[in-house]
Amino acid sequence: MTAVLERPAASSVRGHWIDDWRPEDPVFWEAGGKKIARRNLIFSITSEHIGFSVWSLWSVLVLFLGPEYGIDPAGKFLLTAVPTLFGAALRIPYSFAVARFGGRNWTVFSASLLLVPAIAAAFLIRPGVDYSTLLILAALAGVGGGNFASSMTNINAFYPNRLKGWALGINAGGGNLGVAAVQLVGLFVLAVFGAGHPGIVAGIYIPLIVLAALGSALYMDNLTQVRNEKRGMRDAFREPHTWIMSLLYIGTFGSFIGFGFAFGQVLQVQFHTEFSTPVKAAYLTFLGPLLGSLIRPVGGALADRLGGARVTFVNFIAMAVGAGIVLLAAQQKSLPLYIAGFVLLFVLTGIGNGSTYKMIPAIFRAKHPTDDHEARRLSNAVIGIAGAIGAFGGVLVNLAFRQSFLSTKEADAAYIAFIAFYALCVLVTWAVYLRPKTRI
Repeated sequence: MTAVLERPAASSVRGHWIDDWRPEDPVFWEAGGKKIARRNLIFSITSEHIGFSVWSLWSVLVLFLGPEYGIDPAGKFLLTAVPTLFGAALRIPYSFAVARFGGRNWTVFSASLLLVPAIAAAFLIRPGVDYSTLLILAALAGVGGGNFASSMTNINAFYPNRLKGWALGINAGGGNLGVAAVQLVGLFVLAVFGAGHPGIVAGIYIPLIVLAALGSALYMDNLTQVRNEKRGMRDAFREPHTWIMSLLYIGTFGSFIGFGFAFGQVLQVQFHTEFSTPVKAAYLTFLGPLLGSLIRPVGGALADRLGGARVTFVNFIAMAVGAGIVLLAAQQKSLPLYIAGFVLLFVLTGIGNGSTYKMIPAIFRAKHPTDDHEARRLSNAVIGIAGAIGAFGGVLVNLAFRQSFLSTKEADAAYIAFIAFYALCVLVTWAVYLRPKTRI
């Protein structure tokens, strides 16, 4: 299929490859560029959404691992940390793959690859399976975590600067909804089939993965100019802003994915009387990721209007307050306050996810005001790197909970660590991006 636009717009070469893409040109954009960008965004969201669901499978599957599996809470936190770790590691090569193979081509491949962990989990999880096999199955789910980086890098190239915050927020928010979606699927399976059928959760996604791959193959496009942006990763690694934004993204996305993976387990361990069965915990675990995902485009839109650094700065202050509420609720054994605090944290991580990603193209546009190609090349690379390092924050969240419960049987130490980190992010955001002459 050949991508065709009304004149004057993009000509195409070799099937789905578009060799002329000028989103900053208003005439080009209105003559057909907007329509193609929107179509690619829709199918990018679809594939990324399912990728997030596969990546988050083990946040649900651990709720099915009852006494017959012989796994203690620390072992379950490790099972949720492993896919987070592997997904984070895959984000850098996935981001690079867009320039190497094309956004559409890589989306088709990466969506198809999700069949491996889904099929494996659907047929191999049962009582008596050894823990090392479960760790391998959890690691396979990490391929779903890589989809985000390639999807964001690809969509960043399709949209003009004035709409990047909105487009990246919509793309990421739609993907992040996969965390809540798989938890709702888990709740459905627990309620209808019981805790003895974890494979059904993964099996439900097998036909959806096939449909996502087919949709990407039929309706998405590659941009030649993105393929021509060479050595972006190498240059981005030398850029100080890469590491600063990665730190901030650990605080926002790392918190979102880490809390999303751990929330159900934390509820069961910390409030075991109220959540004595997996289905009781599952009724609440989806709520935070759902709200955090839905609010992410709002964070991007606020950043478009008010400035990414300003929104990020205020948001980290609020996140520190939210973590303080959770700490107080845990000490008071107040379940309503605890849930309210955690839901607030999820909402704030969503806003921060949108605002921090908006900051990246703004930073490099300010550094290269007369060279859109250079600004876009570095932005794409930094989005991939920051997305990877930020996802490692999810590993740290799960390990913090694991260590805190191992050491004290409580999660208080983990909450104190989160508050300290958010305070650090507040200081860094102000010092680098909000002081006079540094604002973006």
